Amino acid sequence: MLWEAWFPRKRTMAAIDGDVLRQFGALPFLITEQGKLRVLLVTTRGRREWVIPKGWPIRDLSAAATAAREVYEEAGLVGSVVGAEPFGSYRYEKQRNSRKSTLCEVTVFLFAVERQLRKWPEKSQRETRWFALKEASRLVAPAGLAELLSSATSQSFVEQLATAH
Repeated sequence: MLWEAWFPRKRTMAAIDGDVLRQFGALPFLITEQGKLRVLLVTTRGRREWVIPKGWPIRDLSAAATAAREVYEEAGLVGSVVGAEPFGSYRYEKQRNSRKSTLCEVTVFLFAVERQLRKWPEKSQRETRWFALKEASRLVAPAGLAELLSSATSQSFVEQLATAH
């Protein structure tokens, strides 16, 4: 598959500091013909909670390219990262096993969606669904992600996306 050639599969866990691991994610969005902003969420594999596509750093890929790879693998989306800078970041505790958890910081990029493919690597493992931004902020599991989405629910944010897209 063409995407496989663009995105190597080597992944590494990169620590921000001794206790916090870094991940990269994307907030997939589109602007409808009526000018409404919609964002796509995916479910986690284990608990089936709503989140954004995210994952560990991939060797030889930039943070933005890693986020784009996650959007493809987890949601089958084709599009592009918007802008050179991240949209924001949030922290959450990742359950490693029944007794251990790890603090992760996710750097989030905006991802303008062109289309969703019929098949993608994790299609059978996750559900995807489009939401209004305000609804998405109420549904996501990590509190930090909810805060990040809530901070973006203003009309000026939607206008900024429309002009950047």
